[in-house]
Amino acid sequence: MPTVSMKVNGQSVSHDVADNTLLVTFLRETLGLTGTHIGCDTSQCGACVIHVNGASVKSCTMLAAQANGADVTTIEGIANGDELHPMQQAFHENHGLQCGFCTPGMIMSAIELVETNKNLSEQDIREGLEGNICRCTGYHNIVKSVQDAAQKMGG
Repeated sequence: MPTVSMKVNGQSVSHDVADNTLLVTFLRETLGLTGTHIGCDTSQCGACVIHVNGASVKSCTMLAAQANGADVTTIEGIANGDELHPMQQAFHENHGLQCGFCTPGMIMSAIELVETNKNLSEQDIREGLEGNICRCTGYHNIVKSVQDAAQKMGG
């Protein structure tokens, strides 16, 4: 088995993994970071979105070995101690979640969307989050949450 080494949420990790180990499985089962969810096994839902070298990635579509040497950030790594990330805080304050299953992936996608785009319209946000499916809401409060966080993040 090959050994993969990467930085996950600021911590260096190194583990032996089978060649076919998905990054989402590595995060959840090897590292115990269960905030990254598996929702569909077909890369359609976005519940498994994380950041790899700053870019949003559906971790169910990437092998752990492909992340060798990468800087990986999961939902567990975005808060600053007890202080929530502005996107997490906005989702909380604007009721941008219901069951919460899609929320980690939605937040991770929204962070990159806001960081790479300025002056996002409601339509821009809806289109930017197309790869994330929420089965509970009508997306209204999710969009409102992203708009609120974008202001706090300087977007």
